[in-house]
Amino acid sequence: MRRDEEMERSKVFEAFQWVGRDLYHLGLITSHAGNISLRSGERIWITRTGSMLGHLEPYDLIETALSLEESAHPKASMELPVHLGIYHATAAKAIIHAHPPSAVALSLLGETIVPADSEGGHILGNVPVIAAVNVVASQEVAERASSLLQAHCAVMVRGHGSFVVGESLEDALRITTTLEASTKILLLAKGAGWRASS
Repeated sequence: MRRDEEMERSKVFEAFQWVGRDLYHLGLITSHAGNISLRSGERIWITRTGSMLGHLEPYDLIETALSLEESAHPKASMELPVHLGIYHATAAKAIIHAHPPSAVALSLLGETIVPADSEGGHILGNVPVIAAVNVVASQEVAERASSLLQAHCAVMVRGHGSFVVGESLEDALRITTTLEASTKILLLAKGAGWRASS
């Protein structure tokens, strides 16, 4: 491996490590859930299937082809088909798939999540909810998420989790944390009797 490739890998791993740690410590994933990816030219970096995002090791960082015609790395996250579909359909540079509990709860109640707070409304807009027969690593989710994320920064897969796109991993983390905060506020408001004005 050339020195410039080693430096790139080290820089990418450092970013993956702190984003994964934040996702875990903020309760947005469980110990072995979720996945992170980053576009790098004609290739992507993605977490290893079954990796612990809160405790990533260098071997958890997988480099694989962006092209759908090349064979994917066998150790890449099982959600790789969804990530590839999103990258091919959008200009996203980074993707985070998390399981934010408040957002997952609200995804069970409707087809769209509409934040009640000003920050959520500004950053997220409306968040579409995808209802799929197979929610994990499915072609159906790949097709629907990649289509919806052309106009939205986040989508929810009903009862499963979020897919968020960003200009960077930090940007995708910002959107993911906003999604969970906004849905928590919405659940609290609904529980207190608040109803959206028509």
